[in-house]
Amino acid sequence: MSRDLLKLSLATAMAVITAITAQIKFNLGPIPYTMQNFGIVLSGLLLGAFYGALAQVIYLCMIAVGLPVASGFKGGIGVLFGYTAGYLWMFPVSAFIVGLIRRGIWKNGNRYEMFLIWLGSVLAVIPLYLLGFYVFYVYATGSKALMGWCSRVLQYFGLNLNPFWTVFFASVIVFIPQDFFVDHVLAVITFAYILNLLKQRGIEL
Repeated sequence: MSRDLLKLSLATAMAVITAITAQIKFNLGPIPYTMQNFGIVLSGLLLGAFYGALAQVIYLCMIAVGLPVASGFKGGIGVLFGYTAGYLWMFPVSAFIVGLIRRGIWKNGNRYEMFLIWLGSVLAVIPLYLLGFYVFYVYATGSKALMGWCSRVLQYFGLNLNPFWTVFFASVIVFIPQDFFVDHVLAVITFAYILNLLKQRGIEL
């Protein structure tokens, strides 16, 4: 199997993994957490910028054709234009940035490089959070249900903020600890393990 064909196969596999992690969900009060960032970061680390982004494009195409692979087993073109669309559209961009960071940093696979890769993955998802927040905010300001959910999130933490910061806290801040310190850490560890496993078998990505 050629290297490009291998990466294309792995890109498809990573799209499926992203779909699976979207359904791994737990709630803390009114806040729904998923493991999707794991799939995004691992795609970029394992496959590099182009194929990592392609994996996420394949995932978005799966949603678009109606497969129930978005969070909550949702699917259809409407999901890509809903209140979480800003996050979804940035999946390929963040995976691409992670891939670039991996290419610039990963040399020997030591712990210092793993830390730098993790730190880079944190920076790589900033565009995801920014566009995700913007689209969510546009929807929330016109929706009593969404704004009500944001308010309940703040109440859970005993906070009282103006509408802008209420939405920002509920749609970005509350997800950062789990994303950065669970999803991203697991993605970096998994990447290092898989890469070492493949090298033992004479396979390089």
